Amino acid sequence: MNADNPQFWMMIASIVIAVCFIAMAIALIAIAIVVKRVVNTVNRVEETVEPLIGKVNAIGEQGKLISAQFNEISGNLSTATRYFAESAGLVREEVAELRVLVGQTALVAKDKVELISDTIDRTQLQVATTTDFIQTKIVEPAREIAAIMAGVRKGLEVLFAPAPKQIDRVYADEDMFIG
Repeated sequence: MNADNPQFWMMIASIVIAVCFIAMAIALIAIAIVVKRVVNTVNRVEETVEPLIGKVNAIGEQGKLISAQFNEISGNLSTATRYFAESAGLVREEVAELRVLVGQTALVAKDKVELISDTIDRTQLQVATTTDFIQTKIVEPAREIAAIMAGVRKGLEVLFAPAPKQIDRVYADEDMFIG
């Protein structure tokens, strides 16, 4: 195929586009895997933090009982309990925010994977259309031209072939015997 032909460049562009879409699909699949791992990690952290939060709440309750019995220590224990409760609230908020963020990221990744899938389908259709176009506009006419040229060549060979030799003597039966 000639590099001056626009169809050649259309075919090259289609191939480059297809390779780019495949690379994008691989990248989005990798992102989806990373997001899934992050979701699993957040779930494990949440499962680990929940018992700690329960323990912190239990410690807070015990601190209130001890503060009632010991007025002198009550200020320190109530401050510690308050800090634990604030920390637990912050942890809960952060876990909730992480859960929302991971959920949104998973949705965006799913949308992007669907977009890539649609793009790959369109690219595959364009490649098939280009292949059909090349088949009907280039390959089939080239075959026809090659067949015509072969016929012309045979015709010229027949026209310009040397004349056959004249048989100017009679052969005996033994001369005709091939054996």
